[in-house]
Order: sequence, then C-alpha cells, then structure tokens
Amino acid sequence: MSNRKIMISSASNTITKFDAWILASRPRTLAAAVVPVLVGTAITIHDEKFKPLAALVALLCALLIQVGTNFVNDLFDFLHGTDKKDRIGPQRATASGILSIFEMKLGIYFSFGLSIIFGLYLIYLGGWFILIIGVLSILAGIAYTAGPFPLAYNGLGDIAVFLFFGFIGTVGTYYVQANQITTMAFWSSVPVGALITNILVVNNYRDREEDRSNGKNTLIVIFGERFGRIQYVFFMIISYAILFIVYFTFKKEIFVFLPLLSLPLAIKLIKMIYTLRGSELNKTLELTAKLSALYGLLFAAGILL
Repeated sequence: MSNRKIMISSASNTITKFDAWILASRPRTLAAAVVPVLVGTAITIHDEKFKPLAALVALLCALLIQVGTNFVNDLFDFLHGTDKKDRIGPQRATASGILSIFEMKLGIYFSFGLSIIFGLYLIYLGGWFILIIGVLSILAGIAYTAGPFPLAYNGLGDIAVFLFFGFIGTVGTYYVQANQITTMAFWSSVPVGALITNILVVNNYRDREEDRSNGKNTLIVIFGERFGRIQYVFFMIISYAILFIVYFTFKKEIFVFLPLLSLPLAIKLIKMIYTLRGSELNKTLELTAKLSALYGLLFAAGILL
C-alpha cells in the first residue's frame, strides 16, 4: 500500500494512505470489540474453562469485524449523503476523498474475509452456534448502514449494538471456550452492551440535526433529544445496578464492585450530555468510550479476584 501524500481539500495538512486506513478503522471505537471478549474470558478463567488460543482468536475476529463494520459505515454514510466534509464529528476517509470508494470496498472485503478465516477455528471449537453468531455478526456489520433497510437509518442501531456487543460478544466468547452458556455470562453481558451502546447514543445525540436533515432516523431523531438523554442515563443506571445482581446471585465477593470506581466518571458524563452541544460532545463521546473500557477492565478484574 502506497504511503504517498494525499492532500485533503480545504486543509493545509497532508495524510498518508496508511494514516487514512487508521482513520477509517476508527481506533477509538475498537475498545468496544475488546471489552466483551475480556469480560467473557474472565468468566471462563473464574469457571476454570479458559482456552487461551480460543480467547485470542475470538479477540482477533471481534476486532476484524469491528474494523470491517467501521469501513462499511464510512463508505455508506458517504454514499447516503450523511457524512460530508463539514460534519460536526471526526473526519471520515471516504467523505474527505482520502480513500476512494473502490479502496474502501477492498478494505471491507479484506477485514470481513480475514475474520472468516480466523473464525473457522472458532467454528471447529463451538460448532453451529458459533457459525450462526459469526454469520449474524458480519451481516449485522454490513446491514448497520448498508442494504435496503440499514439498521442505523431505521431506529434499530441501538438494539443491534446492545445485542452484538453485549450478549453475543460476551456470551459467544464464553461459549467458544466453555461450550455452554451460564446465567453469569448472560448477566455480565448487560453492562457491557449498555455502556458500549451509550457510545452510539452520544454520537447520535451530537449528530441529531444532521441526521434528521439527511433522513437518518435514529431513535433520538424519532423520539427527540430528551429521549436520548434519558436513554443515556438509563444505560448508566442498569450498568451499575447489575453489579448487585452478580454479587447476590453468583459471586458474593466484594471485588465484584470494583467497577464502582468508575462511577465518578459516569456522573461527570451525565452532566456533560445535559449541558454540552454540537462539537463539544466529541469529548463526551471519547470519555464514554473510555468509561466502557475502564468499567470492562474493572469488572473483569473483579470477576477474577
């Protein structure tokens, strides 16, 4: 891949092709792929069913599917006319002209194709259940912004993120190592999915006016900004409430409450979403992603301890 300099229109700086692919992969979102695998694997270690190679391959597949999904979003948000050069949020590779449509399509094929190759090992371990999860994950990654009924454009993006990053990501990681599903794995998937969905909530809350004008009907466009704030707070509340269910039902160790150390950041973020507007919310988006990663690390540590 060439590293030749590409001029960005209306800007004095330059960016290499390599940097463009990093930009399109949206590295700040990749923690969303890591956290479910981290928590699911922590439960397998606690249950003495840990398989290191399976966990590593599951992580690689999760990252590749996330990157492929980000490439699809970059391309099809541009094709739908949702992403423009003057957008409020971070720069997009296709909309900025840094990467061509053809190049982005190649990136999509490469990411999803590589995930399929690695996923064959997981299918060997977990059978038809893992095959179904893998196929659905890739299809959801594509259907999120592409196809005749893109999920993100029809109010279903939040549900898809909650299911795939929460239940499927966490429980799937556990299943491929333990060959079973436990209620502990299920309940642990709820805060993982909730906090990762909140990343999308902030994104949609920030972009609600642009989305409305471009026909992107997110839940916040449909139900309004007040709904978006309530949704954000609700996911925060259930994420911390789940700790009590885990403690009293499955693992009566005080370490389960380690994620409470992240509570001050959660409170700060709630204040931010009620007071900030427009591009100011880029910082809220960044911190919401960091909260999901911090909570996941603390939760995994609490399960292990």
